[in-house]
Amino acid sequence: MTLDPGVWGVLATPLSADGSAVDTESLARQVRHYESIGATGLTVLGVFGEAARLSPAERRTVAETVVAASSRLPLVVGISSLELDEVCAEAANVLPAVGSRLAGLMVQVNSSDPGALSNHLNAVAERTECPIVVQDYPVITGIRITTAELIAAVRDVPSAVAVKSESSPSPPAVAELAAGLDVPIFGGLGGTCLLDELAVGAAGAMTGFSVPEGLIACVTAYRDGGFDAAREVWRDYLPLVNFEFQAGIALGLRKHSLVRRGLIAYDAVRAPAAVPPESMLRLLAEHLRNTPGVS
Repeated sequence: MTLDPGVWGVLATPLSADGSAVDTESLARQVRHYESIGATGLTVLGVFGEAARLSPAERRTVAETVVAASSRLPLVVGISSLELDEVCAEAANVLPAVGSRLAGLMVQVNSSDPGALSNHLNAVAERTECPIVVQDYPVITGIRITTAELIAAVRDVPSAVAVKSESSPSPPAVAELAAGLDVPIFGGLGGTCLLDELAVGAAGAMTGFSVPEGLIACVTAYRDGGFDAAREVWRDYLPLVNFEFQAGIALGLRKHSLVRRGLIAYDAVRAPAAVPPESMLRLLAEHLRNTPGVS
């Protein structure tokens, strides 16, 4: 079994106005929207879900809320820790809430040595009894592994069901991974390289974007009509994709966009994420006004 191709939306974690608690009503509304537009599945407690800034109790609340809000979407559950015991503790905290809806436990690359990495991933799989999605995101972890060494590591992990590749430049990495592995490769990075990733073999996207309809439209167009069809669709969304993916304020921009769309109530974030300056919020309004499907 491997992950199905398509768009696995990465959920933002909505917070109360003062940022002190998870806004479960907004989270459920966001989940129902993804379900209504045809997402393949959802990723909870990812980097853009601020999982590393949530308490264990809040992580459980997120998992419980997402499962209750969607009757059918499979879930990839993100893990923030890099050390084996901490990874397994994170998993044990939320897996009872996820139950049979689990499609994969997303575990970070924690070593540049392929043997050490495969040993780690196999140990996680053995202790949690979960399929593994391998996430390579060196900007977050600080750990860089060559694509060839990542391929060698994943080949030695029988429980691997997908790789989420977020090592820049992304398209060359995705191309090499897709050619070297039998599991699907998903791009991330806010969708900034989505079209090129699809063109070199990606199975879809596993990322957050405030207008996920665009991700789905691009992936569907590529599947049905190839590069030219997908390019025609994607060009209308790409300015907003690029605008939202700004270092330091990306999450704040995306949450503000979700508020403007009526999908969450508040745009509060937790440090180190920052609130975007008013000048950027005015620009965001212009981008939204020119994005298909956004009223």
